[in-house]
Amino acid sequence: MAGGGMGVQKNKFIEQWATNRENLEQCFKFDRRNAALILTFGILVPIVVYKSIVVEQHKHDVDYNRKPTKFL
Repeated sequence: MAGGGMGVQKNKFIEQWATNRENLEQCFKFDRRNAALILTFGILVPIVVYKSIVVEQHKHDVDYNRKPTKFL
């Protein structure tokens, strides 16, 4: 059997993280900070990344004398 008598020691930080992950619905608190994080990384960052990609593509369209590509 694997692990028998190998003297493996658990990392308490990894064990705590695993416990929190398994009980997320009981540990999560919806407060102002979490709402701001969800808004920032769930909505604003993807919009900024998308807009920057579109601007870059339109810049290349102008450089190569093409009509601007329509996205969405």
